[in-house]
Order: sequence, then C-alpha cells, then structure tokens
Amino acid sequence: MASSCCKISPIISVFVFFLFFIFSVCPVESVNFNASNQNFQPRKESLKMKIIRDRLMKINKPSIKTIQSPDGDLIDCVLSHQQPAFDHPQLKGQKPMDLPERPKGEIPTSSMSEENVQLWSITGEFCPEGTIPIRRTTEQDFLRASSIRRFGRKIRRPIRRDSSSNGHEHAVGYVSGDQYYGAKASINVWAPRVVNRYEFSLSQLWVIAGSFGDDLNTIEAGWQVSPELYGDNYPRFFTYWTSDAYQATGCYNLLCSGFVQTNNRIAIGAAISPISSYNGGQFDISLLVWKDPKHGNWWLEFGNGVLVGYWPSFLFTHLRNHASMVQFGGEIVNNRATNSHTSTQMGSGHFAGEGFGKASYFRNLQVVDWDNSLIPLSNLKVLADHPNCYNIQGGINRVWGNYFYYGGPGRNSRCP
Repeated sequence: MASSCCKISPIISVFVFFLFFIFSVCPVESVNFNASNQNFQPRKESLKMKIIRDRLMKINKPSIKTIQSPDGDLIDCVLSHQQPAFDHPQLKGQKPMDLPERPKGEIPTSSMSEENVQLWSITGEFCPEGTIPIRRTTEQDFLRASSIRRFGRKIRRPIRRDSSSNGHEHAVGYVSGDQYYGAKASINVWAPRVVNRYEFSLSQLWVIAGSFGDDLNTIEAGWQVSPELYGDNYPRFFTYWTSDAYQATGCYNLLCSGFVQTNNRIAIGAAISPISSYNGGQFDISLLVWKDPKHGNWWLEFGNGVLVGYWPSFLFTHLRNHASMVQFGGEIVNNRATNSHTSTQMGSGHFAGEGFGKASYFRNLQVVDWDNSLIPLSNLKVLADHPNCYNIQGGINRVWGNYFYYGGPGRNSRCP
C-alpha cells in the first residue's frame, strides 16, 4: 500500500498544479455567467428590432410623394388601393366604395375654425388625387410604446362610466335606450397638458353597440394628445374601432386593416391647427359618423361635408345593425405615477363653470335616426366620474342646440 501511495502522489501533485495554474491565469473568464447574459441581451434586442421592422413594413406602404410637416411628421401619399385597409382578407383586391347617401337635414355648421385644419397641409400642399395621406410610422413610435405587441391599440378596459378603477376618467354626455344610426358634434380643440408618456387626454364621440362585456362594438373619432402614440403634445385628429371590447380587433387611425380612407386632404393622426387659447380665439372641428343605408358601412365626415372614409360593416357584429348608445366627451388616463392624482388636463384644463373662451365645449349634438335623418338629442344625460378633478355642465339654446362644457385641471386641492 505504501509503495502504491507513493506512485500516485506525483500525479495528484501535477493535477493540483494544473488547476492552480488555470484559475490563477483566468479566474474570471472560467465562471463568468454575466458574459452569457450580455451575449443574450443583444440577441433579444435584435429580435425586438426585427419584429418592429416587420411591423413597419406592413404599416408603411409605398408612396408616390412625401410631404414634410412643420411638426416633424412625414406624410406619405399612398395610392388608395394600396392603403392598409386592403390588407384585410375581405377587402383584398377591392377599391373604395361609391359615395354614401348623406343624412337628411344636414345643415353646414358655422365653424369657428379656419378651413385649413392640419399642420402638414399649412402650406397648401396636398396629396394628389387617387392617393391618401398617411402619417408615417417610425421605429421611435414603436420604441415609445408600452407594448410592441399591442402597438396602436388601446389597453383593454371596461367602458362603463360608473367605474374608473383602471385609471380612465371621464366627463361625458350620452343618450341610450333607442336605435341610433349615427352622431354629430362640433368639438372645441385645445392642447391639454399631459404629464407623462403613458397618460393621454382626448375629446371624442363614441358610437356604441353590444353589451359591456367581450362583445362591445365601438366607433370613435375626435382629437387626442398622446405622447406615447405620437411623441409630442400636439392635439391630433384620430379614429378608433373595436368589435370585441378592445381585445384583438381594431386600432387607432390606419395602424391596422379596417378603416377605408377616401380623402386626399385629411391625414388621420396628424396635428390639428389652429387650436383654442384661454380668453382668446376658439376653434372647433365638426365630426359626423353615420351608417349608409345603401351599403351599411359607417362613414366619417370631417368639417363641412368632407368625407374621410368608412368602416366596412363586416368589421362589426352588433354595429352591423345599429348603435344602442351614443356618447360625447372627454377622457384622460390617471396612472398615479406620484401616488397622487395626475395633473394631466382634460379639455382646456379648466372647469365647466368658467364657460365660453375658458372651458372646453361640445356643441350642436345630434344623432341620426332610422330614417337617415339628423335630429336633436332628447334626454341627454351628463356624467363626470371624478367631478372634483374634471366636471361637466349641459345646456340647450337656439344657436348651439344641445351642448355642454366640460374638463378640468386634474390634481388640485379638492382632487389630491
């Protein structure tokens, strides 16, 4: 045994020396788990950028002309039949529909805004006939988003106005209990302060059908300030639709296939100009959404008689027939980033009681009935779910018909 032990000792000594040499020469590299994490991170970032670029290829279509907007936007003039809508399986190979049958009783509104209502066309340059203007989506737009997968979509949330536990707060007027085939309003335009990227402030009309469960159908249009979606604080003309309560269908503007644009002078998602100022000039935009009785599609009109385009009826379930509620008003997101109520403003940032020139308004509220006629609202209800933060006051007169003032500053002594 003794001789055997003496023969093994040199082998063990050599092995120990070898291990000592290895660890002394390269002690870090041999056990560096961080290196593998660092190698993984670039691969993860590379995959993320590949997903973004693939999405951009689908959203941004070939253009025959590009217009640079003063606010930095690029507006691409895309051939009408190549717009995102025609990526939809039920629209492939088609062209935009013929003009709809307009509602009876439509009277041009005395607009308080100038004819030129978007920054990109302020020089008088428009897209050629046969094309539509589309705001170009960029990598930065995606990188700002809280979710690449849900880019261009609202976060799923209940639309009930008696609850804002999800951070969405409202001051709205609404009608329900009948069959509605459209809605019209003139909406005062402001640039409310939005205090962080993941909040927004908007003013819009909603055409709603279905229950308030997973089958909710909505068509929405108005103006919004959304730093996350657009990267700035300009008020922008926007549209939205969903047929399943914001789950898998629908999107903002033209960020998915659905809405078919027919107009070469209005860019959905582009900044609105001019805007209102406190104790100064007041500007508003007139919006009309209605169901064409000939083909059943829901059309959008901007201003006095300017057709923007339509949502094909097949996109929806309940809205293939009619709406069961119409809603007008303001909405903000309060994410309580500082553990207090947000200072994001709604409307002008001032309460309804301050009135014209100070508070934001909706005026000349109307709905479209079964006979494709525009009629005044009956039994308009108003609701603010946080009246100490944002409130609403309705009224009616000979010039403005049904109207209301709404909005507020958010955080204040009565809204901590």
